[in-house]
Amino acid sequence: MAQDLVIRSARIIDGTGAPWFRADLRVSAGRIAAIGPGLPTDGATVLDGIDRYLAPGFIDAHCHDDLAFLRERTRPEKARQGVTSIVVGNCSFSLYPAPPHAADLLRGHFSGLLGETARDEVFADFEGYKAALEDPGIALNLVSLVGHAALRLAVMGYEKRAATPAEIRAMQALLAPQIRAGAAGLSLGLVYPPSAFAEPAELVALAETVRDEGGILAAHVRSYEAHLLGSIEEFIAVLTEARVPGLLSHLQSAGRPNWGQIPAALARLEQARAAGVDISFDMYPYPAGSSYMLQLLPPAAQEGGLPALLARLADPAQRAALQHWVETGSDDVHIQSKISLIGWGNVLISGVGNPALKSLEGSRMDAAAAKLGIAPFDLLARFVAEDDGQTAIVMFQLSEDDLQAACCHRLHMVGSDGLPRPGTKPHPRAFGTFPRVIGPLRRDRGWFTLEDAVRRMTAIPAQRFSLGQRGLLRPGMIADMVLFEDAVTDHASFEEPVQAPSGISDVWVAGQAVVAAGQITGRLPGKVLGRG
Repeated sequence: MAQDLVIRSARIIDGTGAPWFRADLRVSAGRIAAIGPGLPTDGATVLDGIDRYLAPGFIDAHCHDDLAFLRERTRPEKARQGVTSIVVGNCSFSLYPAPPHAADLLRGHFSGLLGETARDEVFADFEGYKAALEDPGIALNLVSLVGHAALRLAVMGYEKRAATPAEIRAMQALLAPQIRAGAAGLSLGLVYPPSAFAEPAELVALAETVRDEGGILAAHVRSYEAHLLGSIEEFIAVLTEARVPGLLSHLQSAGRPNWGQIPAALARLEQARAAGVDISFDMYPYPAGSSYMLQLLPPAAQEGGLPALLARLADPAQRAALQHWVETGSDDVHIQSKISLIGWGNVLISGVGNPALKSLEGSRMDAAAAKLGIAPFDLLARFVAEDDGQTAIVMFQLSEDDLQAACCHRLHMVGSDGLPRPGTKPHPRAFGTFPRVIGPLRRDRGWFTLEDAVRRMTAIPAQRFSLGQRGLLRPGMIADMVLFEDAVTDHASFEEPVQAPSGISDVWVAGQAVVAAGQITGRLPGKVLGRG
């Protein structure tokens, strides 16, 4: 049995938002045994916490580490940020459920977001995914949502049409056992085919299944551009009809013509809550987003999957029509072109799998195209064809004022939305989100008090995902904890994103150190957490 631990005279931030207080904390058998002044140290390892803060381990409420966790068990970039639990399966992307006939479709879908996914990296069900993680061991805890795309691919493939009643029932029958086995709920990705092809009747029926099984419904809504408010309205309507709790993913208003919508969006969420709708949201603390190259194309162009898209790009008339949509947009405010809003120069190439195109990583699309002597759209088409649609991008598209309004609102919780792809130049949020919130944004820019910043990363997501034994420092709670200095700072930048933070010295999962004196220990005490 592991030796007890006593952390002496730390500034304890308990996760509730209450002011910090100075006390000792004792850990025994993986749980917090006592908090108070002058605790006995008999039989315990003693660590001096003076002039440092001790807080609950941070919970990344929205990320895409599903695949990375299978390949890199210690998750060092998350552990060094003080993260002890992560939520995966977001935006309709999960590695299960994949019946045999749909396994390759799901592999292709997931590969588009995070690079080539192997046959043994998709799973028939939640229990298979859980076993693949826990049997070898993981350092941090993992909460998993079921991706809506997996359900549609298993039942309908990439067909762009409304699901029939029988097909909806088949998706419900596939979803229910995943939540029953421990998945946290369902995630929608209503800009990403095939999730984007779903109509309200399908969404409500699946939401009712989530409700019946005691889960949560998360949603990347249909638009974060001109139709943001209408998209929020659609999500609220689904939550209202199904009577299910909801989490709106990464609330933002993208593209300069659409800046300034966030206050109205926040007011609508508050209005919905006043009417009895249980809704909150997550957001990362950066003015740029990240996705894959296919998001620059209209969802309809991806009907039938990548082979059908490549055929459209090979047809001169269809290619010209797609280029016109990408570069000039359309009158449809429901689906706005990213390029028409932000321009090629605000798209950074961040992750490439094809070695022949690897030298373009870190370049803006306009500069990379000029270097090759081709038009930016032709470079997009080349990435689709030669990188199998798997190219990752960063898009500079958000207003700092909107970002601050969202991140400082009471319904907000912190999610990194990181897209981990080793060997690339990912968005810095994968390496700096949590120290950025408790560091520069709190200390230098005054967005939060320290206690409020911690609450957004601990108690709030713990409540949302029913992690009843985590998120607070209280006797009896599981000892997921982080010890950090007031000078904590993120160092990851868009130019040099793979940089660890400073000021976070020690991180524990269930009382075991996964980071000690700033170093990864290699211990694997993490668990796949079921609801409750």
